[in-house]
Amino acid sequence: MSHDLEEIGNYGERITSLLKEKGIEIFSRIRFHYKGRILEGILLPRPQYGDKDVLVVKLDNGYNIGIHIDYVSELTLVEKGLKRRRTEVKSVKGKERLPLIAVVGTGGTIASRVDYVTGAVYPTLSPEDIYDLVPEIAEIANLETEELLNIFSEDMVPKYWDLIAERVAYYFRKGAKGVIIAHGTDTMGYTSAALSFILRNLPGPVTLVGAQRSSDRPSSDTSLNMLSATIIGVSAPFGEVTVVMHGSIGDTFCLVHRGTKIRKCHTSRRDAFRSINSNPIALVTKRGLTMLTKEYRPRSEVDELRVLKGFDDKVALIKFYPGMDPSIIEYLIDSNYHGIVIEGTGLGHVRKELLKPLSKAIKNGIPVVITSQCIWGRVNLNVYRRGVELLKIGVIPGEDMLPETALVKLMWVLARTRDLEEVRKLMLTDIAFEINRRSLFEYYPPVYIPPSHLKTMFIR
Repeated sequence: MSHDLEEIGNYGERITSLLKEKGIEIFSRIRFHYKGRILEGILLPRPQYGDKDVLVVKLDNGYNIGIHIDYVSELTLVEKGLKRRRTEVKSVKGKERLPLIAVVGTGGTIASRVDYVTGAVYPTLSPEDIYDLVPEIAEIANLETEELLNIFSEDMVPKYWDLIAERVAYYFRKGAKGVIIAHGTDTMGYTSAALSFILRNLPGPVTLVGAQRSSDRPSSDTSLNMLSATIIGVSAPFGEVTVVMHGSIGDTFCLVHRGTKIRKCHTSRRDAFRSINSNPIALVTKRGLTMLTKEYRPRSEVDELRVLKGFDDKVALIKFYPGMDPSIIEYLIDSNYHGIVIEGTGLGHVRKELLKPLSKAIKNGIPVVITSQCIWGRVNLNVYRRGVELLKIGVIPGEDMLPETALVKLMWVLARTRDLEEVRKLMLTDIAFEINRRSLFEYYPPVYIPPSHLKTMFIR
């Protein structure tokens, strides 16, 4: 029997030697004594980080435990394990004449599931996997899937945005009616904004979809999210980049958010995403799609599709805070950054000590865009003295753009021009619904107070 570090889970020398001696491989069932107890379970690979002398075992109750080898005795092999690559699922073929929907995977929870026998995570993006998970899709669309990337969403970088856009264009030119991007939720708003600026005259919707909980969990949001994304691709009248996620904590409906107006507002809830300074553009249930606005870009002809790739990654997004050291701006200048986006306070302000280095940056040809730390509302540099001072030195007001959208837009703009006047003009031009000229009161969500509480308050 051959062993190498990968086969035995990249454990340290002590555990490696013991496993070799016992003829134990990863995913084998083992039994051992621990503090007077006899435990049994599946030997798992060691995580990338942590103590190499800790044995990782999945117990029969489903929990993983880590036990230092010093506390393990009488280790024995119970049964050799199968090195499963994935759980087999039944293939359900699509019907002829159904529209083609392309699914491009980039990683994230929606593109994986856990094998609870081995404890490993496997990709689950083949058409068979999706049809098996969401049988309704087989009745409305034929799927073609591709695992373009398999990364954590925090590892997304600008060059991947270009790569994703290329594949979107490829599938539309191949005849797809819609393209779904399976993406991790944490940086989905950055990618959706980037694709919104790259892709023009879309023949159909590009829908980013994620999941807060993987498909193997009873509380998963994967099924409804993926079904909703497919319905959008098949029936939506628009050709835009959008994000679709749960609109409530139950499996009742999903909301379709514009790619430049979306933010993840909760770490774990299924309805974590909100449209910011905008309303969702559509609502989706298992029965179909309902448009919530008449303002959208309709589908274009395929030969009109344009892909405007390119981002300047020497752009920084920084958050102002009380007492912020002006040397931070000096550092960005000295490090040859090409652009700066600042999350200012309220209407878009920073402390007076930052005016001098910001003025220096602008004089050196580095555009500075001011956005707000407030989630809703817009910057207005004409109200208070500090705002007027910022305008005088040449700062660009970010209107009602999200800071992350302003960052992505400035990266995209600077890849096209470094002329400050042209940068200002493009940053203040609405390209992909990222800027609203008016801030409507209904954009700001009301706080829910139970009627019983209100009744008690007024009776007093």
